[in-house]
Amino acid sequence: MKRKSKIKFVNKDKCLFFPTLRKRVDRYFEENNIPRTANAAMVVKSVVLLLCYIAPFILLLAFQPAMGVSLLLWFVMGLGVAGIGMSVMHDANHGAYSSNRNVNLLMGHTLNLVGGSAFNWKLQHNILHHTYTNVVEMDEDIQDRLVLRFSPHTKVKFFHKLQWLYAFIFYGLLTLYWVLAKDFVQFFMFKNNGVNANSEAQNRSWLFKLVLMKIVYFFVMLVVPTLFFGIPFLQVLLGFLLMHFVAGIVLTVVFQLAHTVEGTSHPRPGDNGIIENDWAIHQLNTTVNFSRNNKFISWYVGGLNYQIEHHLFPRVCHVHYPAISEIVRETAAEFNIPYMENDTFGQAIRSHIATLHRFGRLPGLNDAIG
Repeated sequence: MKRKSKIKFVNKDKCLFFPTLRKRVDRYFEENNIPRTANAAMVVKSVVLLLCYIAPFILLLAFQPAMGVSLLLWFVMGLGVAGIGMSVMHDANHGAYSSNRNVNLLMGHTLNLVGGSAFNWKLQHNILHHTYTNVVEMDEDIQDRLVLRFSPHTKVKFFHKLQWLYAFIFYGLLTLYWVLAKDFVQFFMFKNNGVNANSEAQNRSWLFKLVLMKIVYFFVMLVVPTLFFGIPFLQVLLGFLLMHFVAGIVLTVVFQLAHTVEGTSHPRPGDNGIIENDWAIHQLNTTVNFSRNNKFISWYVGGLNYQIEHHLFPRVCHVHYPAISEIVRETAAEFNIPYMENDTFGQAIRSHIATLHRFGRLPGLNDAIG
């Protein structure tokens, strides 16, 4: 992917939607005298989700249970990995967890604890995905995935017509690919295309740290249980793969339900690199909320079911999204801007499957999208 740094949004109609919305959201926090960052409930949730990942591993080492119980503990760890990704590191790496930079840095690096790279993630997610949502030239989340097609503007292959059937199996491979190879692929890609602006010396140092972090991660996860606690390696490996399969499915589905669903657009820049739309309106055109009234889903997925609010205000901690969502929805209605949402998780899943089915058809049937 060559970085198209000249792509920019032009508010051709001089729409006042986002300035108006921003003032109203600012007023909400000022009038209620509350910070935009985490509250006590967020701290408690962070502890619970971290324990969901760490405590089962300690139990595995301490009690060395039979295969069935062992796999159950690894399953819980998978839920913990996904929860940390959605509800802890996500806010922190956006600078939304705390007003203290060091706290954000610490909590953001919980991603490293589960085998990923906070540095790479911020480049891919904060810079590319959040700025150029559903713009295939820039948004790596929807670019060609070989066996999966998330955009009407990437090349269709004959097997894509079946992707609505097999997609979820590949979703389960996401975090395993992440910890094994993705961070290295992204390192060299972002270095070559200019997204990573570090100096050569900084990148050499960072690459060394990345390799060291991966070695430590795999040593702790796979070698320690076998070498020091006598747990059969096959049992450890099966559990490790199960953990990542669970985490991969949960994380991928939640993120896909925001952008790869019916109703979202996939705009492309003109020859001059300009997307003729206000950036904030673009976010509403490419993003869909789901299950806003389901408190458990909102708790576990870190407010990522309020994806519209997250894209508009990424530096606001997700615990505040339910409150500001009404402000966003009402302001969007005033400016006649669609505020898209699926009321239930089931509706969102069906919409995602329908979109996968549509994108998997032969070229020409989906050219009108976006």
